[in-house]
Parts: sequence; C-alpha cells; structure tokens
Amino acid sequence: MMIKHKMLVQFDVDSTFIQQEAIELLAAKAGVLSEVARITESAMRGEIDFTQSLISRVRLLEGLPYAALKEVQQEIRLTDGAQELVERLHSLEHSVSLVSGGFVQVMAPIVERLSIKYFRANALEIDNGYLTGRIEGEIIDRAAKATALMEFAASSGVDMANTVAIGDGANDLDMMAVAGLSIAFNAKPIVVAAADKSINEPSLRGVIKLLGL
Repeated sequence: MMIKHKMLVQFDVDSTFIQQEAIELLAAKAGVLSEVARITESAMRGEIDFTQSLISRVRLLEGLPYAALKEVQQEIRLTDGAQELVERLHSLEHSVSLVSGGFVQVMAPIVERLSIKYFRANALEIDNGYLTGRIEGEIIDRAAKATALMEFAASSGVDMANTVAIGDGANDLDMMAVAGLSIAFNAKPIVVAAADKSINEPSLRGVIKLLGL
C-alpha cells in the first residue's frame, strides 16, 4: 500500500516496538513474574479489563527499588527493523509516535535515542527510591491510546486518513479502529480479525514494504 501524504505511524511498544513486556522484566526482579505474566496474557486476549489488570500487576511491584528500572532500561531490545523503520519514516518527514500500557520510565531512553517526538505511557509512582505499587496520573488504556493517536495526528498536521496504528493486543483495538490503516503485528487472533493488514514475522521491516517506503 502506498500512502503519498504525510503520515503518522503509531506503535504499541511492548511486544511490538520492543521484543519484551517491560512489566514482566520488572516482575522478574520483584519475584512475581508468574503472577504478572498470567494477568498480562489474560488482558492481551481481552478476557479481563486492561485497566484493572494493570492496577493489579503494578500493585505486585510495590517495594521494588528504582535501580531495577534502570536495569530494565538496559535489558530492553528493540524489535528487529524498528530503528530502521523509524529512521526511514523520519527521513521522509513522516511522524512517529509510541503509546504504551507500559511505563514511560522504561521508554524514555528509546524515545530520546530515536528522536521520537510523540509518546505516551503510564508513569510508575516512586517514593524515596522505591515503587509504591501505584500508577501516577492518567492510566493509558485502550481508549487513551486512541485519544493519543488523534491528538498526535492533530499536533503533527496529519489527516486521520493518513494515520497508521500497529499493535498486537486487545488494548490496541481502539487506536486501530480510528486509524486510517491498522496493522496487526504478530498479534492475538482478536486483533488480526480487526486489523486491515497483518504481519506475522519477527521483523518490522515488513511495514516498510507494506507502506511503500
């Protein structure tokens, strides 16, 4: 598919733009990985409400030192082709945004390194160097991801018809519904069924071809 006008391409982060689920990396350090992974899978399949699942998972991280966040930042691995895709989009003067039900503290180095102007994620509350087990401010759920796409499109001067949303889980469905083009990337069946296009391969380079870049 070839889109000739300026685009905004919005990515989900965990298991889409990066290879891991950041909350599971944190959970491993807190010794609660199995409990968190079970809740994550259920939420991704759309079986339970994402917001409640996030609150439940973050509560399990209470008492984890802030230093663990810095460690997780170093452990994050971009999905193959992610950096190349962002650089290609930027070189063609398209806009890129990242939205995540994960955490802004984990995303920060990626956003800075790749010069991504638009991003939104949850903020982990930290007190005296430790996670409190709570989210600070607005919770970024599936509705908030759609709102972010619309706001970022307006800010970057892109018509909604020229927006692209790429995701893999149920919490990406709202932003995919409002985007001009939705792409399911190694996604759950519920997402594949709702998306305009689907990519099942380990690399995001397929998006370059799909968008005619």
